[in-house]
Amino acid sequence: MMANVVLAQNGHDLVFPDSTGWNTRNESELITFKIQALPQAGLQSISLSGHENLGIQVDSIGNFTWTPAYSLVDRIEQTREFSFAVTGLWKDGTRIRKTLTFTIRHINRPPILEELPVFYVKQATRNSYQIPAEYVTDPDGDPVVFKSISSTMPEGAVLTSQGLVTWTPSRNQFNSLRNTPVTIEFIVQDQPSKAETRGKLRIAQTQLDLPPEILIVPGDSVFTIKEDATISLKLYVSDPNGDDDVRSVGLIPSDLRIPTSALKENTQLQYEFIWTPGYDFVDDAQKSLKIELVFFALDKSGNRTQKKVTMVVLDAENLIMKDALQYQKYRNSLLSALELINLLDENQKKLNIDYRKAKKGKKKRSVVNASLGAVTGFSPVMFETDQAKVVSAVGGTTVLTMNTLEATEVIGKSKEDIMDKIKINVDIRNKAQSAGDEFARKYVQKSARRSVDFEKDIDKLRTILNDQRIVLLELDAYKKQQREYTNKDLKKAFADFSEEN
Repeated sequence: MMANVVLAQNGHDLVFPDSTGWNTRNESELITFKIQALPQAGLQSISLSGHENLGIQVDSIGNFTWTPAYSLVDRIEQTREFSFAVTGLWKDGTRIRKTLTFTIRHINRPPILEELPVFYVKQATRNSYQIPAEYVTDPDGDPVVFKSISSTMPEGAVLTSQGLVTWTPSRNQFNSLRNTPVTIEFIVQDQPSKAETRGKLRIAQTQLDLPPEILIVPGDSVFTIKEDATISLKLYVSDPNGDDDVRSVGLIPSDLRIPTSALKENTQLQYEFIWTPGYDFVDDAQKSLKIELVFFALDKSGNRTQKKVTMVVLDAENLIMKDALQYQKYRNSLLSALELINLLDENQKKLNIDYRKAKKGKKKRSVVNASLGAVTGFSPVMFETDQAKVVSAVGGTTVLTMNTLEATEVIGKSKEDIMDKIKINVDIRNKAQSAGDEFARKYVQKSARRSVDFEKDIDKLRTILNDQRIVLLELDAYKKQQREYTNKDLKKAFADFSEEN
């Protein structure tokens, strides 16, 4: 179903589907539809911008195809918006630009389990085997828990939720392993979505034993992140004495601004450290800050195991604040252009009135002056004055009449001067409109306003608005209007103006 629309410009428009939830989709879901162009006749092309590296395909007649990758939306944010600029161009020169926005939902995938190393056990000894975290991964980065399948477990064997297998084989069980190794099956389940994968573990005779430890994933000892990035570390605590032997797990940071609450418990022996430094964490005078995190685990007997992680936090530019500042520059520049355009439009009306008065005034003044001169010329004859004076009066009248006709352009306002001002007014106004349209279109997206050309283009626009010929119009190029302009006014004046900051 397509939306009922009011044609936007010259009877032209671009129409997207309007069915409920059509633009809210899942990762890996095929999205396909056609962008309708009204009218279809005369359409030259439909293009899309802002979709680089996303795998979107749009042909010139508006066929849209996209399968969002699983990696587009993080499991913590759950949903993410993607906006693109769609431009339609017709052969008559009409150009329509609209924003197309999709909300993509995160789709959970089950854990991935590789073939595990063999679990070697001793006779009459409590054997422990921690399923290595590097063999169990979740494509979405979710924490995982393990569940046993009781029908495959040897008698006395236990699989804990954090992947610890414990078993004390009896003599008969141990002897049977010599010829027939046991294979147990289990389930790996991610949290909180609970997607499952089945795994297998082979058990055979050996003298191997596993010491208690804290396993941190990823396993690096040094992490480097920016202030605006989020770090996520998963901790797996194992104990050869079983789950119940672990008394507590905690965190000691070298910088007290890191809250201990950033270490969250998923299960009794599985934890996750999630933390975002924030733009104020590193002082402006510094480029980076090194901190240390000490993760520790205590068992019931007081034995302590700890692991240290070093983090280097890099100073990052506050893009949120910068984008807001750049948007204000973008809006203020267009506001200055709109103020000048409206000022010139008002001046244009005044000049048109002055021009009409000048044309009308020239004709009236010439006729009146000529009439008065003629009457003066005949008056001496009618009153029978001296002949010399008559000639003098008539001659003087002729000169007066001619001088009146020639001086008409000087008395009052000259229409040629007004016409020159009208031409200047129109030229400055057209240049301001064209420059404003180009500036609004070029920097419609916030990513474009981060470029080095943004400040240069602001100066170029300011130069156009500061046209030196404005002084000839006898108005102030920076005159402030009493009216407060809104985004709607700017959108009306510059079609590509964006309210996205």
